[in-house]
Amino acid sequence: MIFLMGCFMQAIKAAICHEFGAPLVIEEVHLRAPEMGEVEVDLSAVAICHSDISYADGAWGGSLPAVYGHEAAGHVSAVGPGVGTVAVGDPVVVTLIRACGHCPSCGAGRPTTCETPYDGDLGPLKTASGGKLHQAMACGAFAEKVVVDQSQIVKIPGDMALDAASLLSCGVITGIGAVVNAAGLRAGQDVVVIGAGGVGLNAIQGARIAGARRIVAVDMSTDKLDVAMQFGATDGVLGTDDKPWRAAKRAIGRGADAVIVTVGAIPAYDQAPKYLAGGGRVIMVGMPHVGGTSTYEPVNFAAASQGMIGSKMGDTVIARDIPWMIDLYYQGRLKLDELISGRWPLDQINDAIEDTRSGAARRNVIILK
Repeated sequence: MIFLMGCFMQAIKAAICHEFGAPLVIEEVHLRAPEMGEVEVDLSAVAICHSDISYADGAWGGSLPAVYGHEAAGHVSAVGPGVGTVAVGDPVVVTLIRACGHCPSCGAGRPTTCETPYDGDLGPLKTASGGKLHQAMACGAFAEKVVVDQSQIVKIPGDMALDAASLLSCGVITGIGAVVNAAGLRAGQDVVVIGAGGVGLNAIQGARIAGARRIVAVDMSTDKLDVAMQFGATDGVLGTDDKPWRAAKRAIGRGADAVIVTVGAIPAYDQAPKYLAGGGRVIMVGMPHVGGTSTYEPVNFAAASQGMIGSKMGDTVIARDIPWMIDLYYQGRLKLDELISGRWPLDQINDAIEDTRSGAARRNVIILK
């Protein structure tokens, strides 16, 4: 333990981004003890999300140096004053959904759009010399431990594998939530999922669980379309085909009630409305780089009663949604283990990132212990 800046700090290892687009660097950093309403978690697993890679590439700006990572699981190792939801030793998942509980969005049951700002520059992390170290996405989970607000964690069963549990923190809730919460899909409706990566596969699972009649996966890779079928897609369409929306409509017999865009590619957004049936909705999940634009004719949306809806983190309420997803997993109705493409130690995180960047991986998980 180290006494620094008026509080006790402990030394941990973390993967730091010092420069956008450069490899992360494993260094010793300092983590302060949890304060009011905060929880310290000794991490066992953290998955690599494409959002982490986009941030580290500088796609959305941000403060440096920074520790990214936001899809994690581990055991509570300390609690601050006012924490009553968990105790030391409890297994938990750690999410980036930090909710104040009293702003208009939280009061309306939308914690993913909490309006109370959080400044990661003022978070629990410091460099080894005591300098600023940004806790990205209120998590900073590419590290051995984190200190987060208690609103960001959910207790899980003691016998659940923590590598599988970590996936619930982002990719799973984002994909399933986009279908169940944002699209409000009803049994018997038809879905197109654009992108069969980690989030896309979970959107496919969400559509299957919700009772969709037809689930059409669209991707640029035949291999990924084959995997999509294993997760519940009824049909696959190559995005490289000429006018792929026509093939999707042939498979369905009509347009789709919901089109879930899970990739941040502008062409995917340009084409998404062409898959819709009258009254259908495009659910915008994938995040293009800042400055990316798409153009639409509003008359088409008005005439067909169609719409486009943004969905952040699947509009998830973690205390409500994660437990029922865990229950589905234990019943064998939700695939988690099958989502893991590879397991990597922290010192190989750059290799795991490059493997993820290639598009071949579903989810790579960093194993910390």
